[in-house]
Amino acid sequence: MSASLEIKNLNVSIGDKRIIKDSSLTVPKGEVHAIMGPNGTGKSTLAKALAGHPDYEVTSGDALIDGESILELEVDERSRNGLFLAFQYPMEIPGVSIANFIRAAKNARLPDGEELNAPAFYKELYEKMDMLKIDRKFTSRSVNEGFSGGEKKRCEILQMAMLDPNYAILDETDSGLDIDALKVVSDGVNALRGPGLGALVITHYQRLLEYIVPDRVHVMYDGRIVKSGEKELALELESKGYDWIKEIAGNAA
Repeated sequence: MSASLEIKNLNVSIGDKRIIKDSSLTVPKGEVHAIMGPNGTGKSTLAKALAGHPDYEVTSGDALIDGESILELEVDERSRNGLFLAFQYPMEIPGVSIANFIRAAKNARLPDGEELNAPAFYKELYEKMDMLKIDRKFTSRSVNEGFSGGEKKRCEILQMAMLDPNYAILDETDSGLDIDALKVVSDGVNALRGPGLGALVITHYQRLLEYIVPDRVHVMYDGRIVKSGEKELALELESKGYDWIKEIAGNAA
């Protein structure tokens, strides 16, 4: 069995429009990979399709976790199988506290009839909140309601820390963050790095990758992974922009 998140010749459409085109990549457990590319090239579409968003239709290809296809699984089943998606624009959930939201998510992963030990849950929750520099008073606040951009992203990382996924997709986690919030979120992600987590970080800019240093970088253009390389590839994109990728993309089409 391959311990990896594997995408094989994936094609994804929204309605009649093909967005992801024969894209393939493998994220081994224990590694952090980054996908970079300009706006509108399909990065977020890939993330949502892997998570099972109903608006995104996989027309061919496959996506596997540890050698097992996830495409026939419901969204919650993909989550229980170890996949986590941190949203670019986290939603507000009025009336549902952060603590209750995370507790319900963890309870859903237990066998029927079992429930979390409340003291142990709150001990772990507070430890993770301290690590992410989240005020403990936030546990009683509604999920993301009235939060700043940085607070919303920290709550996403807190959920990731508590759910302990095997593979995490971070969809433009740096979007809308000032430098201080970016450092805090990056520190949280780095604290979770290790042999039990494979992460796919989606971003436009090399700035995030100064703090979350990837093992591999992939470039997406017009729905295709057109180039992959070491972390230095992100610096090349930062200095050159994406225009030079067009020729590579044309040759790959």
